[in-house]
Amino acid sequence: MTYYGEGEFDPPSSDDEEETFLEKHKVEDTERDGAAMEEDGDLIIGGKNHRRPSSLRCLIFSLLALVTMAAVIGIFAAFSYRGTSYQVHGSEHLTMDHVFNGTFSANSNSVRWVAEAGDGVYATNEGGRIKLVDLKSDNTTDLVALTDIRDSNGVPLGFDSWELSSDMKYLLVKANHMKQWRHSSFGNYYIHDLETHTTHPLIAPTNPPITAYAKWSPTGQSIAYVTRNDLYILPSPESRAPLRITSSGNASLFHGVPDWVYEEEVFSADFALWWSPNSAKVAYLKFDETNVDEFTFPVYNPTENSYEVVPYPGSVTMKYPKPGYNNPLVSVHVFEIDRYYEATDAGDPPSAALDHATLGLTWEGRLPLNNSIIAEVAWVANSTVLLKEVNRAGNNGSIVLFDLDQGVVNIGRTTRKLGKDGEQGDNGWIDSSQSITPLPSTLTPGGLPAYIDIVPNADGFNHIALFSPASSGTPHFLTSGNWEVTDDTLSVDPVQKVVYFRAANPSSLQRHLYSIPLPTTEAEVEAASKIEPKPLTNVKSAGYYDASFSPQGGFYLLTYGGPNAPWQNILKTSDSAFVRPFTENSALNNTLLQYELPVVIYSTIESDGYELNVREIRPPHMDDTGKTKYPVLFQVYGGPFSQQVDVKYGVNFHHYLAATHKYIVVTVDGRGTGWKGRKLRNPVKDQLGHYETIDQINAAKIWAAKDYVDDNRIGIWGWSYGGFMSCKVAEANAGVHSLAMAVAPVTSWRLYDSIYTERYMDLPNDNPDGYVTASISNVTGFHNINFLFAHGSADDNVHYANSAHLLDMLTREQVRGYRFRMFTDSDHSIYRRGANREVYEYLLGFLVEKWGKGPRQRGW
Repeated sequence: MTYYGEGEFDPPSSDDEEETFLEKHKVEDTERDGAAMEEDGDLIIGGKNHRRPSSLRCLIFSLLALVTMAAVIGIFAAFSYRGTSYQVHGSEHLTMDHVFNGTFSANSNSVRWVAEAGDGVYATNEGGRIKLVDLKSDNTTDLVALTDIRDSNGVPLGFDSWELSSDMKYLLVKANHMKQWRHSSFGNYYIHDLETHTTHPLIAPTNPPITAYAKWSPTGQSIAYVTRNDLYILPSPESRAPLRITSSGNASLFHGVPDWVYEEEVFSADFALWWSPNSAKVAYLKFDETNVDEFTFPVYNPTENSYEVVPYPGSVTMKYPKPGYNNPLVSVHVFEIDRYYEATDAGDPPSAALDHATLGLTWEGRLPLNNSIIAEVAWVANSTVLLKEVNRAGNNGSIVLFDLDQGVVNIGRTTRKLGKDGEQGDNGWIDSSQSITPLPSTLTPGGLPAYIDIVPNADGFNHIALFSPASSGTPHFLTSGNWEVTDDTLSVDPVQKVVYFRAANPSSLQRHLYSIPLPTTEAEVEAASKIEPKPLTNVKSAGYYDASFSPQGGFYLLTYGGPNAPWQNILKTSDSAFVRPFTENSALNNTLLQYELPVVIYSTIESDGYELNVREIRPPHMDDTGKTKYPVLFQVYGGPFSQQVDVKYGVNFHHYLAATHKYIVVTVDGRGTGWKGRKLRNPVKDQLGHYETIDQINAAKIWAAKDYVDDNRIGIWGWSYGGFMSCKVAEANAGVHSLAMAVAPVTSWRLYDSIYTERYMDLPNDNPDGYVTASISNVTGFHNINFLFAHGSADDNVHYANSAHLLDMLTREQVRGYRFRMFTDSDHSIYRRGANREVYEYLLGFLVEKWGKGPRQRGW
């Protein structure tokens, strides 16, 4: 499901950009982030407290303030986990224009490591050339002039992505990008010879383009690509004829690329093929959507001109499996290139050779095809491949190993059991992430295949586990503790024999980088879990970091993402003195000091015995004595394993509401959310919306009892799953909230996609009552609340049918006081033809109409 949260002020401009800079480039500072002033027990950054100091104290305070401002970068708010606040005061006031025109946006850059050129080499694009920067030698060389890459008419190609062959002789570029779904797109691919400066197409260009994916082999010069849903391999750039591996591709049969639901809910990627390390084999998935039901939504205006009149609207028809209905049937295959050529050399015709060289994988205990989700495929050696299979209910599964050199090679054996009776060991779900990381043979006993994975420990916290050899099903934990390792920054340095990773530690609100030694002997394995990870970032100062490691782990781009203004440095893992500034935000730092921005306070509350993280955004100069009563708007997402309460940087719509309209904005991560262990996540299994709603209502009751809160003006709003949560709060009719706003909400889980929904809710026939209570089924409570909702008519993710369903229920119940707005042809992000800001103006107008601006004095 689309997840809008984690500090974003608005959904992105396209599904390709659904993660903001801070989601993709989470960065952090070292000592300078911890710079602060302490006076009489108050911890303050970049501001002043409200006590009247003596003249000496004032002088000292001023000097310290100057030092602090020089040392602290991008201070705008503050954090604490038990109520301490930090604040900054400027003189300029925040407006909606500032939020939307980029005034507070942080610059960022990704690093393009070029593995083919060696460790520590990355690419830049400047002066019309792609250049290679070698951090080891500190040299920059030209790779190619962009004007050299031309089509058959001699016109320079505009391309949006490129990739080098392993020998650095050829460049594969993708032109004529045409977006499909969130991750997928089509393009015309071209091969450019870097020596002869000539360019030719991978296949004949078409308009619209028809090639969905292309990938160089990790060694040699082969290219695997998918055109019209069939898989091909071009043996070399100079080959005239590719090998056509499959020939049954059509609108319902996919080879090597995922269908919509697997792209959205399983792989979060546009490919389903994987080269073996030595390029001798390609594993790929085949998706059969023949029996998957179709969903059609209209496109009223295909242009960007809002005034265009289109007499006969078009439509988009997509295969979209819903809970209890047919899923795509997925099979796993391996094509062995050497075996193909051996067969043709022996005189077999190409069709027979293809059959001979293509393995259909199966395994003991395989789930029925209509109850099987292939959640991960990973090569851990040249002839050893692993896959993860889970059932539709997400509570049973296995890791299966195939040794393609021994025995009946296409029959795998289960090495790890997943689910209640396996590694999870509880009534929760099996996480959908892909985190198997193979280890170099030089780091494994006897050179046998081995890998690391992220596995829940006995206490339900996700940690790094070693499986050595790969056929072993016993996890040897390399990390431990009541904190969790993320699944997005694992890197292995084969020289220093260490693993680099990111963790929600020392607080679940933060992300820091760590390293641990990689054990290579039995004695080291036994001692591994007792070794404390070494932090690469300053864990004494709260921060949110991410990193992009070079292919061999020798260098990394460190990205600091908050709470202060983001920045990026390139560092060397073996030399702490090596620091290369990569991205700074000096202009943003200056901007932040000019504005009067809200105070941000972090705390925890208890709900039914569970400790929940909370962020409270308060108006500047807020009076918390009880003489002034402030309205409170809860902002919610709340989906399984999501997180909104963190220390990322951001000045967004909620900060505007606090600074300008003097609303308090509170976010509570309730049961089901992430990075605090499975015990917090598991209660929502098979009953989405139940405990999450209780937690939001309990939180609202806590704030309603505070002296500084106007208990007649407590509301809630959210987008996507957050919209669902707002509807559930309205349905609950607890008498605490006077207002609820929902954007693109799920209103019935029977209307959402199968893989996401069934993972948390089981199949409808096995949990019929759960689907009723988890959905919006009783709208009588909507009589008693100011309610607004909105939806994009071309939402391919949470279909507009959800809001149409809610409209019907409200009509039947004769609920008349609500407000609804449809955004024509917008998808889930609601951006089409200038729609995005209108969403927030719509929300703002409703808030001001129902609540007015600012606080009220007690007794008003």
